Amino acid sequence: MAKHWADFQYEIYLNGMSGTVPRLPTDLSRLEELAEHRLGPGPVGYVAGGAGNGGTVRANRAALDRRRIVPRLLRDVHERDLSVEVLGRALPAPLALAPVGVLSIMHPEAETAAARAAAAQGVPYILSSASSTPMEQVAEAMGDAERWFQLYWGKDREVTRSFLGRARSAGFTVLVVTLDTPILAWRPRDLDQAYLPFLHGVGTANYFSDPAFQAGLAKPVHEDPDAAVRHFLGLFGDASHTWPDLAFLREHWGGPIVLKGVLHPDDARLAADAGVDGVVVSNHGGRQVAGSIAAADALPRVVAAVGDRLTVLFDSGIRTGDDVFKALALGARAVLLGRPYVYGLGLDGQAGVEHVIRCLLAEFDLTFALSGHAGPATIGTADLVEDVV
Repeated sequence: MAKHWADFQYEIYLNGMSGTVPRLPTDLSRLEELAEHRLGPGPVGYVAGGAGNGGTVRANRAALDRRRIVPRLLRDVHERDLSVEVLGRALPAPLALAPVGVLSIMHPEAETAAARAAAAQGVPYILSSASSTPMEQVAEAMGDAERWFQLYWGKDREVTRSFLGRARSAGFTVLVVTLDTPILAWRPRDLDQAYLPFLHGVGTANYFSDPAFQAGLAKPVHEDPDAAVRHFLGLFGDASHTWPDLAFLREHWGGPIVLKGVLHPDDARLAADAGVDGVVVSNHGGRQVAGSIAAADALPRVVAAVGDRLTVLFDSGIRTGDDVFKALALGARAVLLGRPYVYGLGLDGQAGVEHVIRCLLAEFDLTFALSGHAGPATIGTADLVEDVV
């Protein structure tokens, strides 16, 4: 029998019989405000902030809010199964934790705590290249749980080759290549605080522990950390990559490759032509291009272009269970969750991340059932209407 994620609500109510209430809000949209009050302005701004005046962040939310669910009645939803197959992997729900770097700015256990939480709940964890914890350490913390590796595709081919080899050896099964960040965007919340963790050697653990990276240094990292940071900054991004360069990644990675940051249907077609396995429709949570199209507005066009050729995933703006429903109805196979789990981490460590996962999937399960569905395969565009603006 499939797990009913919705049962989490009864667990909460039963715990209330003995006077125990959840340590964090069950409305995940409240977590950002709570983090603003409890955590430092630099770290919170780095996570919450967006490009320019934040318009793309707001557009992501507006695009999801504008779409409304049309529930259907008198359908048998007693037994539900949220499981899906994504890139050949059987997942208990259409959810993975998105790659978010420098998590040590939010909690000392950083990526390890988030990865353990994902493993405990059975959802994939996508580790950022820019993590505060070496990939091997995160892999060890996860045991044999499903883990994917996100690549920031930089200038040094040897470092890229080394990263791919290390990730493969550490049991990461899917490569998620972020294409929308060859350079950092203009981010006023970070600029106003003059806050960039990388300058302090935070988010550089994979690089500083990498033999190919170390080979480019005159002295070991611990002897001249400033030189190591400068070397990192010099190779982190590469704005000269073009579509033919993807052949290099395919040559050095044996598993599925997913391109993250796709918004235009023609780019989705080029991805399919390049032989990758999937795309993530994403605008980096509104952190890269000010004034960008909302991710949920881009999703249907990408699905129409390549949904029969590629696995289409979605992120940017997911906050609630009904958001997950809407993304699937618009054609996504699964969603990546970003900021909410990072706030959960900052507020309550591993337990906070598990709380976020369970709340999101409980709400999704209930939305799913109350809208007349027993499995993701039956959700489609007919289940949504769009508000007229």
